[in-house]
Amino acid sequence: MVSFGMAVAGRMTGKAFEPVDPQIHTFYAELKPISGDHVPEALAVSGLDRETLIREGAEPSAAMKDAAVWIREVCGNSTPVLAAYPLAYDWMWMYWYFMRFDGASPFGHSRCLDIKTLYAAKAGVPIGWATKRQMPRHLLSSRPHTHNALDDAIEQAELLQNLMALT
Repeated sequence: MVSFGMAVAGRMTGKAFEPVDPQIHTFYAELKPISGDHVPEALAVSGLDRETLIREGAEPSAAMKDAAVWIREVCGNSTPVLAAYPLAYDWMWMYWYFMRFDGASPFGHSRCLDIKTLYAAKAGVPIGWATKRQMPRHLLSSRPHTHNALDDAIEQAELLQNLMALT
């Protein structure tokens, strides 16, 4: 993992979801690589430079501790839930990094929500049809998809808000 971003999409109050501007509460970190293994093509998608990350990236232990503190601060008495599209990819990395470098996950072992599955359930479509290309445009974020981790987090927060508003 070379970077990650998080944005608060909203809070559950009782059975109601209350959205918040996802640009207000954000966290972003670029990480120092933990091994020499990497796929240059995958790194290129992020727009980040490996040599710069080696020199200037945050130590993963510091970044994950800072992220856990940020989550506790923005959640207060609320229970944090990691939501992502698709969840499996982001959860795999975030959970492993929290466990490895901070000793615990602020999301426990299962407080997560797959936005793709949420759409499939609300739209009544098979999971294979739950792609952003097939979603109605009004559900999607109007932001460009930049592959910057923080931009992606804000974009996904807006998608989650739009899905939560569906009845």
